[in-house]
Amino acid sequence: MKNTTDQTGCMVAIDGPAGAGKSTVAKAVADRAGFTYIDTGAMYRAVAYRALQAGLQVGEDDDAIGSMAGELAFEFVTLDGSRQLMVDGEDVSVVIRTPEVGALSSPVSAIGEVREHLVAAQRQMAESVPVVMEGRDIGTVVFPDAQLKIFLTASAQERARRRYEELVAKGEQVTYEDVLAAQRERDDRDRSRELAPLRPADDAVQLDTDGLNAEQVVERIMQFLSDQGEDR
Repeated sequence: MKNTTDQTGCMVAIDGPAGAGKSTVAKAVADRAGFTYIDTGAMYRAVAYRALQAGLQVGEDDDAIGSMAGELAFEFVTLDGSRQLMVDGEDVSVVIRTPEVGALSSPVSAIGEVREHLVAAQRQMAESVPVVMEGRDIGTVVFPDAQLKIFLTASAQERARRRYEELVAKGEQVTYEDVLAAQRERDDRDRSRELAPLRPADDAVQLDTDGLNAEQVVERIMQFLSDQGEDR
């Protein structure tokens, strides 16, 4: 693999449904390639978190939520060796991972003005440095001209199992059945929403992660990236 750190503006887009392993894989690919990692899902979670703080309701206060999203300053920084999201100078990396915020992030992300502001912020982040950006519409909407597009997927059962084990490890009192039901509901909502629905880009490499560990997935993506570098 050649050194890719001098490829200003190089873009790797990783999309896929919740629980497909996008965050883990994207972080590792960014580290290996020397790129900047950007978690767009965390940005939508941050808007949901701030909406909850302000007592705003999706469906009733969409204009206010959209305006608020446009006023937030997002920055990804490295603290104690890990990548953290700062919003208006506050580290929100932990508070945005609660089930309450997670449940609200999908409907918040369907608000047109929210997406408009966050897509603009995401594009700005990738203007001057090579990035690995993960989300649900990176290859289709945010960066349709990305040099490499990956669509990660896995069965609903496998994704629910991973999420269930993650929550249990954190001490959450949940059942696998509840996690699976929530997973399927989220999938349906993301795929059927009118604005930027979840789908693979026409030129995306589709990678099923069932039966693969994170390192195996990362190795495959690094090979795709290396192949693209050789073609340039």
